[in-house]
Amino acid sequence: MNALSVGTDAGLLAPTWADTPAAAEVTDEAWLQAMLDAEVALARAQYAVGRTPAAAVAAIASAARADRLDLVALARAARATANPVVTLVTAFTELVAAEDPAAAEYVHRGSTSQDILDSAAMLVARRVLGLIAADLERVRAALAALADAHRHTVLAGRTLAQHAVPTTLGLKAAGWLQLAADALVRVRAVAATLPAQLGGAAGTLAAYGEYAVLDGGQIEGDGADGTELLRPFAQALGLAEPTIPWHTARTPVADLAAVLQFVTGALGKFALDVQTLSRTEIGEVSEPAATGRGASSAMPQKRNPVLATLIVSAARQVPAHALVLAQCMLAEDERPAGAWHAEWQPLREALRLAGGAAHTAVELAEGLVVHPERMLANLELTGGAVVAERLTVALAPALGKARAKTLLTAATAEASDTGRPLADVLREHPDLSARFTPARLAQLLDPAGYTGAADALVDRALRGYGAVDVTADSGDVGLTPHEEGTR
Repeated sequence: MNALSVGTDAGLLAPTWADTPAAAEVTDEAWLQAMLDAEVALARAQYAVGRTPAAAVAAIASAARADRLDLVALARAARATANPVVTLVTAFTELVAAEDPAAAEYVHRGSTSQDILDSAAMLVARRVLGLIAADLERVRAALAALADAHRHTVLAGRTLAQHAVPTTLGLKAAGWLQLAADALVRVRAVAATLPAQLGGAAGTLAAYGEYAVLDGGQIEGDGADGTELLRPFAQALGLAEPTIPWHTARTPVADLAAVLQFVTGALGKFALDVQTLSRTEIGEVSEPAATGRGASSAMPQKRNPVLATLIVSAARQVPAHALVLAQCMLAEDERPAGAWHAEWQPLREALRLAGGAAHTAVELAEGLVVHPERMLANLELTGGAVVAERLTVALAPALGKARAKTLLTAATAEASDTGRPLADVLREHPDLSARFTPARLAQLLDPAGYTGAADALVDRALRGYGAVDVTADSGDVGLTPHEEGTR
């Protein structure tokens, strides 16, 4: 390929987001259309306050189609101006002029590149957050069902990679549920506050006000200073009205960085647990089967946990993109040279990775296969030692806590070294045989009897899940009253 050749970014090296709904919302074409949407919104806002003729708005809206512009030519020309809006405005003005020469005068009127591109970025982000919210709704519902169905399915709780005490799959799923619910609350909150951008060359709205004077003969101080455009412009885009221009106050971008990192981190925890539990030697869960899924190019016997792998991959990448976006808060003067420009690609990549992860998590959560028999078999690997803590508590009143722990430490070590069941070792110990009948000892050693408040905690998680409105249209990413008042 020569230097002028243009390739395709279809996600060949990014299977996390390839062919997912979020990917379609952040293509070059989607960004270009969002910039055009911002230009149309500006014309409509100016019409709403009596500054732009209806015919001009109609001509601008009619021409605002990304497929009517040479995207590759725009991208190449953008190198000369360090952003794509400058060349876009020239090309778009020519399109409008071809339909209505008079309307061309109203294209990009009073605006600056950052107004258009920032507004487009918020528009793109809100669309992707809507997709993520819809997917998180489904993930949350699936994990709630999993928690309820497996509230009594016992498995080994693991700490520092070792068997600790028994827990239940229901409680583990409740933890995943809590993370998904927290992510959804945060996504909705950020989506509801993404603002339009309108400030003019240096955030003073001066040109907008000057055009108002030119159009209507207003005099200084009559209220036509550009601020009257903020609300209709934001409404035309479906974004929040900004208090003031935020050219160098990058809170909206920092919020996006944080929420996208939280989404992938929350889903990544779920996926990482699935990876661990689906190891061959553990085998307590497995991913939903599908033709060709998890295949190896070399080993025909393998069925790799690819859904979880895709999610974990996203969770490991997004923090790096979020870091770049956070650093871009250091934006000098009234318009920065480099900080703003550094945001665009990391934001796009973080959006499509988070969107891809959320979409993949739906399939994983809804189709997760549970193997209770393997969970029981694994509980027996330590010969009953998984409930040693319970025996320590039971013996403490008679022997004292320190002595009871010493006794159980020695007994579990002997059981491990000799391969004998812990119950056999304990039955031979005089301190225990005198205090516990074989039946009582067997009861104390039953993992199912030592899951603590797992059942009650699952109920608490499910009540929290039920307190969130899940009947809303999946395209609506607004906060419910419950979430707004408690988060």
